[in-house]
Amino acid sequence: MTAASPGRRNAERPEDAAWLERAIELAILNVADGGGPFGALVVRGTELVAEGQNRVTVDLDPTAHAEVVAIRAACQVVGSFSLTGATLYTSCEPCPLCLSAALWARVDRVVFAADRHDAARGGFDDREFYELFARDRETWHIPIDSVRVPDAPAPFDAWLAHEARTDY
Repeated sequence: MTAASPGRRNAERPEDAAWLERAIELAILNVADGGGPFGALVVRGTELVAEGQNRVTVDLDPTAHAEVVAIRAACQVVGSFSLTGATLYTSCEPCPLCLSAALWARVDRVVFAADRHDAARGGFDDREFYELFARDRETWHIPIDSVRVPDAPAPFDAWLAHEARTDY
């Protein structure tokens, strides 16, 4: 691990550079089309499953980050919410939202090109989020309040009682 890229391991594989070049190409093309400077793709084995570009400003969707768009598309292609066996390639280090999506999708690996410091230079500074999550919620600028109503656990009771549920 390096100070510039927390969590970065140097387990580069021969195919990584080519897939990252495609993610970078998607990011550059997206800028020309009025989107943000981010591109991502999901690869399983040697096959491209899906691509995604940042659509936040174009679609007016704050969750439409390139990684999330690629994960959503890949799940539709494979017909599952699980992308086990897949690698997420992205033009930039995933923000906490995208990293969470990758974890929920169960990708085996995430590979990125530019890091959070490159993104900050471009005006996309995720450091505030990383720092926020490290602090006690009582210090956050947005209140996160728990209001425990009597039926709070009812959705989970219904879930557990539903025999045909799809566990994830």
